[in-house]
Amino acid sequence: QVQVVESGGGLVQPGGSLRLSCAASGIILSINTMGWYRQAPGKQRDLVAIITSGRSPNYADSVKGRFTISRDNAKNTVYLQMNSLKPEDTAVYYCNAVGQRTGWAPFNSWGQGTQVTVSS
Repeated sequence: QVQVVESGGGLVQPGGSLRLSCAASGIILSINTMGWYRQAPGKQRDLVAIITSGRSPNYADSVKGRFTISRDNAKNTVYLQMNSLKPEDTAVYYCNAVGQRTGWAPFNSWGQGTQVTVSS
C-alpha cells in the first residue's frame, strides 16, 4: 500500500499565500507523476498542477503565474506554493501519486484532501 498525505491548507485572505505539502509513504520503487487537484462544492475535481519525471510541470490556466509545483524526489514529496490567492481558489485540494511499488506493481494513490479557503 502507498499512502499519500496532504498538509498545509487553511484560511487565507485574498492576495495571500499558502504552501501545501504532500508526502507519499510505503514501499515505493519509483514515482512517475505527482499532482495536485482541487474540488469546489458542487463541481468536479480538476487538475491544478502536475509534475512528471523528466518533464516540465503543467498547470491549469487559472493558476499559471500564481502557483508553483515542486518535488523532492528523495522525500517522495510534492509541494504547491500558492500566491496571489483568489476566492475562486477555495476548494478541497487533493494530492495524487502514480508510480511503482514493491514487486514493480503500479500504484495510483490519492490523499484525503486539505481544505483551502480564501476569504476576507
